[in-house]
Amino acid sequence: MNKTQRTFLFDLLQTPSPTGFEAPGQRKWAAFTRKHADRVESDAYGTAWATLDGKSKQAPTIMIEAHADEIGYMVKQVTSEGFLRLDRIGGSDAATARGRRLDIFGDNGTVRGIIGNTAIHMRNDPGAQEKAPKPEQLYVDIGATSAKQVEEAGIRVGHAAVYADGPEEFGKNKLSGRALDNRIGGFIIARVIAELTSKNQPRPPATCVAVNAVQEEIGGYGAKMVAYRLMPDLCLVLDVTHATDTPGIDHARHGEVTLGGGPTLTHGTGNHIAVVKRLQEVAKKAGIPIQHEASSRATGTDTDSIYHMNEGIPSALISLPMRYMHSVVETVDLEDVEKVISLMTAFIRSVKVSDRFSVKI
Repeated sequence: MNKTQRTFLFDLLQTPSPTGFEAPGQRKWAAFTRKHADRVESDAYGTAWATLDGKSKQAPTIMIEAHADEIGYMVKQVTSEGFLRLDRIGGSDAATARGRRLDIFGDNGTVRGIIGNTAIHMRNDPGAQEKAPKPEQLYVDIGATSAKQVEEAGIRVGHAAVYADGPEEFGKNKLSGRALDNRIGGFIIARVIAELTSKNQPRPPATCVAVNAVQEEIGGYGAKMVAYRLMPDLCLVLDVTHATDTPGIDHARHGEVTLGGGPTLTHGTGNHIAVVKRLQEVAKKAGIPIQHEASSRATGTDTDSIYHMNEGIPSALISLPMRYMHSVVETVDLEDVEKVISLMTAFIRSVKVSDRFSVKI
């Protein structure tokens, strides 16, 4: 990763983009991809896509997709004493919330808040088993003493918030922070577009459309809208997956995925056999290590929103291993990131004019 790429990555990760409020991050993503793509467009709800035209109009159009939104919170109530009550945006984990700093995006700009944490001495009777709080039990202190002071600070019901924690590098090639799920995916697909326009390589025959979709965390709605609109010939979906190599995880339930072991390919459900096979062939030829995951019902990603559009879009899910998902210390291996970029780039370059991905009967 060079200096320009690193600056883009950290800027993207630090820009708050909770579900329904993705525009600030989308503008950063679009600014980077405009330097490499033939055009960048967006739809009514803020999904953005960058198109790189292939050398042949007869070649398939490949969509590579990640989601732009992150989990967060929303102000649900302002109390007369000046405290805020919260609702979750997406799958925010209330068990890790108490005592954390929040950035709340109000009418007058960002306001710092603290999710209250009653001292352990006062929470429970001696020997009582403590339970994780429910979202409605959380409250936020912004230093106000009345509802009027909250209003004067520019905060009202409906304003979004995210944790104030930012990204940092640590250990050997590790990156940690909030919102890596899945803005690291947006970074990767932007890098793929940049790699495809490298001066050292000719443009591929196939047209590539990199899509950074909104609203994945609440049901994959951005992906559904854009897939219906663009109707590509095939799609590679990129998201994160659970690395299961930390203590206390049951491999019989959750499978085995190792951080630093390379990207995973998912088999089953919406993952098209022919597309997955090509990915395996490309990875083997390029010497890219891959791991395997099973999907017996649904992937839980935007793949589920894309593959069944109209007559069907042959799709496959590529995942980046991640520890501590949906926390402020989401952790990935930067070598895995580079391997995903290499795999997706090599796949796109492998698609010929005559390639059609279908199940032979």
